[in-house]
Amino acid sequence: MTKSSKMSAKPYRYLVFIGRFQPFHLGHKAVIDAALEKADEVIVLIGSANEPRSFRNPFTTCEREQMILGAYSETDVKRIHCVPLADALYNDTRWLKNVQTTVLSVTEDLNNNIGIIGYLKDRSSYYLALFPHWGAESVANYQNLSATPLRKAYLLGQKSIDDLNNEPIPDSTCKFLTEFATTDDFKTLNDEANFVADYKSQWQAAPYPPIFATVDAVVVQSGHILLVERGGDLGKGQWALPGGFLNPNEALIDACLRELIEETQIEVSKNELKQAYQRQLTFDDPDRSPLGRVITQAFYFELASKEKGLPKIKGSDDAARAFWLPLAKLDSKRIFQDHLAIIQKLLGI
Repeated sequence: MTKSSKMSAKPYRYLVFIGRFQPFHLGHKAVIDAALEKADEVIVLIGSANEPRSFRNPFTTCEREQMILGAYSETDVKRIHCVPLADALYNDTRWLKNVQTTVLSVTEDLNNNIGIIGYLKDRSSYYLALFPHWGAESVANYQNLSATPLRKAYLLGQKSIDDLNNEPIPDSTCKFLTEFATTDDFKTLNDEANFVADYKSQWQAAPYPPIFATVDAVVVQSGHILLVERGGDLGKGQWALPGGFLNPNEALIDACLRELIEETQIEVSKNELKQAYQRQLTFDDPDRSPLGRVITQAFYFELASKEKGLPKIKGSDDAARAFWLPLAKLDSKRIFQDHLAIIQKLLGI
């Protein structure tokens, strides 16, 4: 008997729950509990998968799966499928395809009595309306819980073991967070969290929350892209596009060229770079930076192929190193913030 031919007394064969679970709390568990009541099996799509650890996404897919499944009995675990879901910022079509492909890997049929379940918590829950061909189930937001304040306090080292025992989280999450706090990865994230807190404290007296303007350079030649390894306090060691903040009396293109040259020392003249200009786009996801509202303008330059090969470069300024990377070796697990999405959007890949 195939999966699609099985009969069930429950309203759904599968219910799909999408979230980041950073970390998994009782609000998330309430949704899965409701899904188990209404469906034979529950597919938990763990978002922001395959990304480097960061202030916003500190826990790996496997660690989040551990927290989720650890909150359930062996019988229930057999009905829960935890599957990683890659983000696709600035490309809803790609994201929808990712969701369909991931669900299909479990159900084998996208018409197999499937529904989406979630709660209308904030703008991140807009996906409930994106799948009209599937059913939809909404669940009351359990105590209006949000993972954000717990995550911030935890990464800042403000939560002791006793504090965690009193938080609205399952025992499995409490156990994981307690053990994770002893690791080197936590120390790195704690340093980053304190850097972000110190940075934001400088703007506390501003009459309005500040909005920052930055620029990024996407430079490609012969199937290679120019990247830097970050050497600063935020995303240290991760791969990033050359770029930085706009100066007060500077045009965007001039800021981009300045940052590009400062960070990579690329042996290409400004005039040649301007001739290599292809297009530019604005990237403004509100959560793209933990520093606050940071809107970036990214410029795409395609340098002509030359017999002498790729231009010489050298990491400088706040870049630990600069390097040319084959496009085929772009690795989401190593790339800073939304820079992979920027590359994909500008290059159409």
